[in-house]
Amino acid sequence: MPIQPELKSVLKRLKLSGILATLPDRCAYARHEKLDYPQFLELVLFDEVERRNHKNLAHRLQNAGFEEECTLERFDWSAKIRMDKARLTELFGLHFIERHENVIFCGPVGVGKSFLAQALGHAACRASYRVLFSRADKLLKNLARSRADNSFDRELRSWITPDLLIIDDFALKKLSSQATSDLYDLLIERHTRSSTIITSDRAVDEWMAVFDEPMLAQSALDRFCHRAHQFVIDGESYRKHTAPGLAGKRPESHDPNHGGA
Repeated sequence: MPIQPELKSVLKRLKLSGILATLPDRCAYARHEKLDYPQFLELVLFDEVERRNHKNLAHRLQNAGFEEECTLERFDWSAKIRMDKARLTELFGLHFIERHENVIFCGPVGVGKSFLAQALGHAACRASYRVLFSRADKLLKNLARSRADNSFDRELRSWITPDLLIIDDFALKKLSSQATSDLYDLLIERHTRSSTIITSDRAVDEWMAVFDEPMLAQSALDRFCHRAHQFVIDGESYRKHTAPGLAGKRPESHDPNHGGA
């Protein structure tokens, strides 16, 4: 069925031009199934809702800045790591975001900390939360650079406002006095207002040592850790299972309750 220019113009004015892509098929389907007008309208508008949801999700995922597309379904549970899978699975219900709680993933290099943090972020994006991901060093460098052009307040606000902030590879090296102050400001501003995930190769009780100002560190970490779900992951490197030479050799089951941990 040809679509009249007048209809195209009206749909464009109403910002519904996305309907045009599926409208001919929907018209043919409606005739075949003998749908009445309300049923046909519902079908067409549902297509538009789905299209917008998909577009908005793609936008949230792009703005989140993830390093790779990670989901819980893609996690390789055949990797020889040890962690509390039951608690992790519960975490993906995202109630911790509703309660403005935090998450900590600690463990040696390569056991899947960043993957799981980004998978939580991906799930949050699918649930319409605004998410931002960054390595700790990049975040602190951005804050430091913003002082040069007097945009620090705006830059800091951009890290405060997301519903979920993921700080990856925290505590790799000693923080300067300014970095300590900036991180303190960030964690204090987000406290009880939104959720933060931190991944680190160091245990939480080693974090104090990387701060330049012990009192600021104590104040920030006491608040952050008090509201945090802590996960310690141990075992062999998860990256061994994601190396190019092992492409396609996926486990038979991705059920987080399947297999030993």
